[in-house]
Amino acid sequence: MGHVIGSSCGEYLIMAGVAGVVFVIDDDASMRAALEDLISSVRLEVRLFASPQEFLHSNPPDVLGCLVLDVRLPGMSGLTFQKELAKAGIDLPVVFITGHGDIPMSVRAMKAGAVEFLTKPFHEQDLLDAIYAAMERGRARRRGALIAVELRKRSTALTERERQIMALVVIGRANKQIAAELNLSEMTVKVHRGQVMRKMKAASLPDLVRMADHVTALNTSS
Repeated sequence: MGHVIGSSCGEYLIMAGVAGVVFVIDDDASMRAALEDLISSVRLEVRLFASPQEFLHSNPPDVLGCLVLDVRLPGMSGLTFQKELAKAGIDLPVVFITGHGDIPMSVRAMKAGAVEFLTKPFHEQDLLDAIYAAMERGRARRRGALIAVELRKRSTALTERERQIMALVVIGRANKQIAAELNLSEMTVKVHRGQVMRKMKAASLPDLVRMADHVTALNTSS
């Protein structure tokens, strides 16, 4: 994914080395303590909450992390809270744990985007594997968001003529063909093409093609 924006943007991917925070919401104090011991044992930061309301009142920071969430909670079920998180714009991959799970419940959770649905008692390694998978999903989302911001910034810097030329370059048109189509001199096309490569920070034509595809996808989804 990093190749989409070129090697000059390595600073945008620095978070790949960040371990992240595991937020645990479970109303069972003994379970919270056990989860804290387990997660801390692999040197991950962990924060504990007895309810979704307590978590929300803590003003959780916008950090790389994941949520280990019990399904059955007082006041609001974990499945309902999963939907509320999305509405609130809190982008934390969720790992569900439950002592009372069933197949329809797990299907519902997974369809809503949960990384894993584990039934108590579960193997410690299964939970850790799910947490690592959730962290990686969160990392990928954040990388994607940063790439989107950077590519929008670069494409916005292009003039209308440069956008026209980029659109033709990425579908394989040669400078001579572009010049004829836009009624420009071949030298003018060459200069604009160089500006496109510079402003988009593309290392090669394939790099520019990937960027253009990404920008198109972003514009289509917005």
